[in-house]
Amino acid sequence: MRLFSLLTAPLLLLLLSTGTAHASHAIAMHGEPKYPADFKHFDYVNPDAPKGGNLRRHTIGTFDSFNPFIPRGKAAAGLGQIYDTLTVSSADEPFTQYGLLARRIETPEDRSWVIYHLREEARFADGEPVTAEDVVYTFGLLTEKGQPFYSFYYADVEKVEALDKHRVKFSFKPGDNRELALIVGQMLVLPKHYWEERNFERGTLEAPLGSGPYRIASRDPGKRVVYERRDDYWGKDLPVNRGRYNFDRISFEYFLDDTVALEAFKGGRYDLRVENVAANWANGYQGPALSRGDIVMDTFDHDLPAGMQAFTYNLRRPLFQDRALRKALAYAFDFEWTNQNLFHGQYQRTRSFFENSELAATGLPARDELKLLEPLRDALPEEVFTSVYNPPVSDGSGRPRENLLRAQTLLREAGYTLRDNQLYTPDGTPVRFEILLDSAHWERIALPFSNNLRGLGVRAEVRRVDQTQYTERLRRFDFDMVVNVFPQSNSPGNEQRDFWHSSAADRPDSRNLLGLQDDAIDTLVGHVISARDRDALVTATRALDRALQWGHYVIPNWYTDSYRIAHWKQIVHPGKPTPHGLPLETWWHKGAE
Repeated sequence: MRLFSLLTAPLLLLLLSTGTAHASHAIAMHGEPKYPADFKHFDYVNPDAPKGGNLRRHTIGTFDSFNPFIPRGKAAAGLGQIYDTLTVSSADEPFTQYGLLARRIETPEDRSWVIYHLREEARFADGEPVTAEDVVYTFGLLTEKGQPFYSFYYADVEKVEALDKHRVKFSFKPGDNRELALIVGQMLVLPKHYWEERNFERGTLEAPLGSGPYRIASRDPGKRVVYERRDDYWGKDLPVNRGRYNFDRISFEYFLDDTVALEAFKGGRYDLRVENVAANWANGYQGPALSRGDIVMDTFDHDLPAGMQAFTYNLRRPLFQDRALRKALAYAFDFEWTNQNLFHGQYQRTRSFFENSELAATGLPARDELKLLEPLRDALPEEVFTSVYNPPVSDGSGRPRENLLRAQTLLREAGYTLRDNQLYTPDGTPVRFEILLDSAHWERIALPFSNNLRGLGVRAEVRRVDQTQYTERLRRFDFDMVVNVFPQSNSPGNEQRDFWHSSAADRPDSRNLLGLQDDAIDTLVGHVISARDRDALVTATRALDRALQWGHYVIPNWYTDSYRIAHWKQIVHPGKPTPHGLPLETWWHKGAE
């Protein structure tokens, strides 16, 4: 009996420990997955979409590498199509992951770890199986030699281990970080047998090996890259892939200028454009092809947070450490004039870092928000508790006199002086800075803003550089002010650390372009990451949003709650709503029908 007890005790402990775990085909951030284990396909796809034909797309700039994982070189567009991930998200849920390389996902109630059970049939393009060891190798490769983002994003992963050939376990550091079990599943899995024979840290134009639905067919460095669909793709019949990846070939044509690219589209050089310029959407597509109906202009509404696009201060510059100056300069941007005269009234003003969602802070803080904010009262602006944030509103004249007078008053109260049409800080430093751009479209927006700043005695030079130089300067944080987008999802979490946390401020290539270092903001980011349910997440995000709003770290721009897609008529889509994404991989070529 004693021997029996000794032998069965470990087994009993194992059963007790795994008894609290839950294994499923999918994992949702909050609540339950929409689709059951036996689902046949996502609702928004055409499960019988024909395979065949080509999709020609475009992009601006150039490329010199097929390695998107390192902070060197400019990676080609579309490389994600080569690789598979452990899980894949659905476009009609806020944040749910379904098994792709993984057939099953196992995690305990507290989500302190997650085990992914890999599909035995999963294969890389050379026929080698995808194993747990590949996942472990990928994690180490990305966090040790990849973009700095990876080590930061996965900072709370304590250990990754291959339990056997087809089971990989991620163990997390103590704390309440329920999102980690989902986001590690989004990691692209690389083949160990391929990369251990190559220098991962060096950019390369050798076609890489993946396990995904496409491979590189041809390339013309810096000009064009072509992908071809793999007939032998191991996962083509999975429910998560049915109705997706329908084009035989997908190519990306490179242009140095978007004006030229638009004319090339109208001339039939490529098939589809996601349009981000309001003036183009209003009248840029006029011509014979549009008149004949050969070009279709579609608008797709969505419920995704618009995030924050804004003139962004670099707080690493001593000049912009003064919140009073940051607040005053916002009065020189005339959104109302810009929207009417440059955008044909197509946009709405952004006021929240989580605009167009329930996550946005509106009104005064509610009771649950105050529980998070009150302990930080001494470290936050008083307006966080007493006022509703809204960006300045102008008369739309283009020269907002009342707004400029208000800015002058704020500056004078803060100790700034004006001498010979030059504004000086309280310590006598002239207020001068550079607005760095990489697009001609932005010059027509930034120049009127700069002109209004001149009315305050501020010298703001608008400087446009090529995309390569622009990217490099952002990597080094070598700028005063840029136009930046802080994208958001319906389920914010660990990525907020990369946007706002002090630990990311001086890390090269981080998305904390602001250089924000604030203990109160750090605490609020922690509340977002540790939120245990949807209500807690909404509350924590609103509190963070409110603190960011009143920090006056940016000058908000505008947003739209729809995608604008121009495409030639032979490229068609399922016509079904996808409120949480734009799944272009569900489209197909009409000629293949």
